[in-house]
Amino acid sequence: MVKDTSVILAGIRLKNPVIPASGTFGLGYEMAGLFDLNRLGAIALKGTTLEPRFGNPTPRIAECPGGLLNAVGLQNPGIDALVGEVAPKVRSCCSTPLIANISGFSLDEYGICCEKADTCDSIDMIEVNISCPNVHQGGMVFGTDPKAAAAVTRRARQATRKPLFIKLSPNVTDIVAIARACEDEGADGLTLINTLLGMRIDIRRRKHVLANRTGGFSGPAVFPIAIRCVNQVAAACHIPIMGCGGVSSAEDVIEMMMAGATAVQVGSANLRDPLACPTLIDNLPDVMQELDIDRIENIIGIV
Repeated sequence: MVKDTSVILAGIRLKNPVIPASGTFGLGYEMAGLFDLNRLGAIALKGTTLEPRFGNPTPRIAECPGGLLNAVGLQNPGIDALVGEVAPKVRSCCSTPLIANISGFSLDEYGICCEKADTCDSIDMIEVNISCPNVHQGGMVFGTDPKAAAAVTRRARQATRKPLFIKLSPNVTDIVAIARACEDEGADGLTLINTLLGMRIDIRRRKHVLANRTGGFSGPAVFPIAIRCVNQVAAACHIPIMGCGGVSSAEDVIEMMMAGATAVQVGSANLRDPLACPTLIDNLPDVMQELDIDRIENIIGIV
């Protein structure tokens, strides 16, 4: 029997729930030489800020047991390049839904970037990353406080009519309170989780491994945390979730969806193997067969 892997995410039908996460898939179009991008459920484009950013000094990526640390620093060509060049170029390679990932260091930056993304026909959804420091509030990260998260969501909602997802940080005491604040301000969905804050020290060189000292920790080791966050938020909110964090197999996709995710983003696995996403997609029907699942939408949030 043919397995139905399609899902509907904020009104948009995806042929499968597998989405390469922002920042782990280059600018998107480079991957078209490796496989047909139309095989993907959607593509989350590289995180974008108002102005171009060179990023942090190197070294800014380091492998460690169970995952990796990154402190890339939002290197990107800026929002004008995204809407004028990058997104149209990815669209020329495929008809897969494209998700613009927006970052900002003030409410105005978030608003301007979302307004510009809203005008781009190549972009189907907007994902707002609220793990950035608010430069007008002493560096407090927007995503660590419900009021700040609500303010960003409100500003982004005013700026776009496209489906709006807010990407939440796990570096908080109560992720449910922040998720509810975003839902209350009009978010169409949530993405969770972003990376956890981590650090490593080179004991032989007596130096921090990363030039930035700290970085975002991702990979298989964070998967149980992501599952917990998705399950808690799914029980408390009524908007769809894109689950993210340590997904590296078709079984992980199924588990994330059982926890409450409608779609699943794959991050660090892409850096290890650029063919990770198509491999998961190929394996998904076999795992569905093994688990007696005919339609993948039926398992969303069953636990």
